[in-house]
Amino acid sequence: MKFVSVPVFLTLVFPASTAWAAELEEIVNYREYTPTFASAGQPTEEQLPAIREAGFERVVYVAFSDQSRSLANEDRLVKALGIEYVHIPVDWEAPTASDYHMVAAALRDNQSRKTLLHCQVNYRASAFSFLYRVLEEGVDLAEAKADMNSVWTPNATWRDLIFEVLESADVSPECAGCDWTVSE
Repeated sequence: MKFVSVPVFLTLVFPASTAWAAELEEIVNYREYTPTFASAGQPTEEQLPAIREAGFERVVYVAFSDQSRSLANEDRLVKALGIEYVHIPVDWEAPTASDYHMVAAALRDNQSRKTLLHCQVNYRASAFSFLYRVLEEGVDLAEAKADMNSVWTPNATWRDLIFEVLESADVSPECAGCDWTVSE
């Protein structure tokens, strides 16, 4: 009997899996938090089929559709792939707690649905992912903050929003290893 290594076996049995996994990693600041939740920057039109092949059933977009990096007709392109599309435009310069609550409501709707939360470069999306993971999924604050910081360190506007949302949920932003210093 001939034995085949696990990576070779997986490539033979699931040849597309390695292709879409590599495609996902090419999306700006792609981060996978759980098997059903990830965040990223703006995918290209060519990357959208990989999102479908990876099993994503919903895309939540949290930036304005007229920004320079936005994908024209993303809503139509995503829906044509059979993926639900939710658009919650969030002003980069003036995000609100209400914006977060709309995003959280969308994510709570059928949580088993594999979801990609994205914006332009995964700054907005990673901040909302941080809040959602801490407040809704019970992820340790330091772990969620480290994941967010692997993408960016929030500026004063976004740090203040994070503090406001955490405070309204009676959660302290303080934790071992959590440095909220803003570098200008």
